[in-house]
Amino acid sequence: MNVLAKLVTAIKGGVTEVGEAIVDGQAMRILEQEIRDAEEALNQSKDSLAAMIARQKRSEEKSTELAGAIEEHESYAIKALEKGEEELAIDIAEKLTELEEQLNQERNTGNEFAASANRMRDAIARATKDVHYMKQQVDTVKATECVQRAEAAVSERHSGSNSKLRTAMESLERLKEKQALAELQMSAANDLGKNKASLEQRLEEAGITEASNASDVLERLKNRALDKT
Repeated sequence: MNVLAKLVTAIKGGVTEVGEAIVDGQAMRILEQEIRDAEEALNQSKDSLAAMIARQKRSEEKSTELAGAIEEHESYAIKALEKGEEELAIDIAEKLTELEEQLNQERNTGNEFAASANRMRDAIARATKDVHYMKQQVDTVKATECVQRAEAAVSERHSGSNSKLRTAMESLERLKEKQALAELQMSAANDLGKNKASLEQRLEEAGITEASNASDVLERLKNRALDKT
């Protein structure tokens, strides 16, 4: 029973390792997709912020319009009272009450839009910072991965007795050795040639040998001809 339990545990461990290997292999792709999703959500948030700011501005415009209408109706009410139009003044006052209530509501709405816009600005700033950080991390991971692949390739090429680089270096050394030997051989041949020329020159200077010319050859031939006769 213990053996079976250990076997099950080993199988589970193997499955976990395989799963982790798959996840690790897809980690970069998953992270890049998450960044794209975050950027898309960020763009949507910016659109929402723009709409929120537009509503805030419109609410402020309505508040300004309502404040102007209230001021205008107050002047109407005063004129109605001055003319003794009590009933008209009451109607104007009722209108003023309605306008003031609308103004309060519009101002509250504008304040809510402004507060929401400020919160969205903060959230967008944080999200932008996070996305920028994630992109930096991805670039760092990619760069590190490239360096590690290059180092692994160099290490692989340099490792083992059958290394291509080592073979090339050995061939280069053999070529250099051949060139050195060839240079020594040419130098030795030049030295021998110089020695031979020097010996002939010394014999000639000592009068042991003489350089022949056309006159000498002709004289020798004449002597041979006389000897035959």
